[in-house]
Amino acid sequence: MTTSPTWTLTAEPFDAPAARALWRAYYTEVSDRYYLLHEGRRTDPVELEREIAARTGAELAPPGGRLLVGRYGGEPAGTAGVRLRDADTAELTRVFVRAELRGRGGAALLVRGAEDAARALGATRMILDTRGDLVEARALYARLGYTETAPHNADPYAEHWFGKPLGQGVSAE
Repeated sequence: MTTSPTWTLTAEPFDAPAARALWRAYYTEVSDRYYLLHEGRRTDPVELEREIAARTGAELAPPGGRLLVGRYGGEPAGTAGVRLRDADTAELTRVFVRAELRGRGGAALLVRGAEDAARALGATRMILDTRGDLVEARALYARLGYTETAPHNADPYAEHWFGKPLGQGVSAE
């Protein structure tokens, strides 16, 4: 009898090797999607390196943030980050699952883990933003109980804003 690989989540430093590799994969994918859609080209390699270096993820370090790394069958497969915006509000960011592992429940697990991390930080509400072309992300957030809200930032790439009350306790799923 063979067993299927399983997902595990661990909080890891934003600059751990697995976290850095997954950030590079995430940023490359969303940047390429944007430029292919709007300019018919992939991200310029120099621009990609500059932006990856500028967005280290330091805001996801304790005490005000957490970065979760999801592993599938022991291999780094995805991330979700959470950072406190104020005493009651946490922001969900860097939700990503490697393309070849999508459809196996990892994204929902990562988001739920980030919600639990936000609760542990004292947050009672989670917010996030995303782009219009990231339709898979928008569908995931809606499925997990997030509703569209008024804008909460002026990020030039944000086109949809979501929020969700976190309630008390740890998620049941």
